[in-house]
Amino acid sequence: MPSPRHFITLREFSPAELVGLLRDAARLKRTRARGPRTDLAGRTLAMVFDKMSARTRVSFEVAMTELGGHSIYLDRAQIRLGERESVADVGRVLSRYVHGIAVRTGPQAVAEALAAHSTVPVINALTDDLHPCQALADVFTLQERFGRLRGLRLAFVGDGNNVARSLAILARPLGFSLVLASPPAYRFPAAFLATLGRGAGAISWVEDPARAVRDADAVYTDTWTSMGQEDEAAKRRLAFRAYQVNPRLMALSPKRAIFMHCLPAHRGEEVTDDVIDSARSAVWDQAENRLHAQKAVLLKLLS
Repeated sequence: MPSPRHFITLREFSPAELVGLLRDAARLKRTRARGPRTDLAGRTLAMVFDKMSARTRVSFEVAMTELGGHSIYLDRAQIRLGERESVADVGRVLSRYVHGIAVRTGPQAVAEALAAHSTVPVINALTDDLHPCQALADVFTLQERFGRLRGLRLAFVGDGNNVARSLAILARPLGFSLVLASPPAYRFPAAFLATLGRGAGAISWVEDPARAVRDADAVYTDTWTSMGQEDEAAKRRLAFRAYQVNPRLMALSPKRAIFMHCLPAHRGEEVTDDVIDSARSAVWDQAENRLHAQKAVLLKLLS
């Protein structure tokens, strides 16, 4: 039996295939009003979620339904990856029942182990290291807003987290650049930059957020404290207090620049209400585009 195609790091797909996913997402968005499809009729997606979610769960369940398929939600209490039974055994068993697995967990190694022992496609719906589904929706949103990706400059203000890393992986293959503005302790690790190879040339770092946004086409931020980092919340609020995206910072960016956030937002911390609710905000398009981008991935892997 041939090995299944997975969606774990974004590196599994060539630049041409990534462009194809974006093209498919745009087509699926345009034609959604025509009603449900039958592309994935008879197909079932297991959603194995160690970490809770609103957008990820709803967008995957709606995507499967609108493509004619079915989804099963399995939370931590039901699966307990690596505790109740090994990750490898979960992969082997679920592969006998379903046609694909979406996993939302902590360690990247867990998602990779699940993929290694599954005979069906595995989709990374979030790990501590990467969030490829979010990044794909983000670049789709950028393409919608600007009509292109090549030559765009994205300023990510805050932590070099899983979303920022996934966007960094997409930068060179899709032709845009990313500058991370963060305190030194929260920049991309050297080991991660080494994995980008020649792609690292599209990635830069500055400590001053004002420098980052000066020539940006989009200003992106995310929560300063992610799931599993709650014990660091006070320390992180102190470290990032100069990195809030507010009207003063947005005023330093070009008038064309949009604001982006993957949600949920901690209003009053990393972003103020008058930015996230402004005419420059693309946040709600990003949220919607999770649905369309994930539909494209599901069709690519499960049809």
